Amino acid sequence: MPQEWTADVVARMHMAKITMKRLAAECGYTPEYVSMVLNGHRDTETAKATILSALDRLVSATSA
Repeated sequence: MPQEWTADVVARMHMAKITMKRLAAECGYTPEYVSMVLNGHRDTETAKATILSALDRLVSATSA
């Protein structure tokens, strides 16, 4: 079952027009792995921190 933070990530990705592929590249993960994490099939604190950090960088880059 996906956690609440994953819904926030997906919503922010959608609002900033960030693709799964772009987020995965920023994280250093494969798009498939990011998808598994966001869909609740993998659950690690390291992945969560990495994804949130990468998303923050991408959102601030697209806002500038």
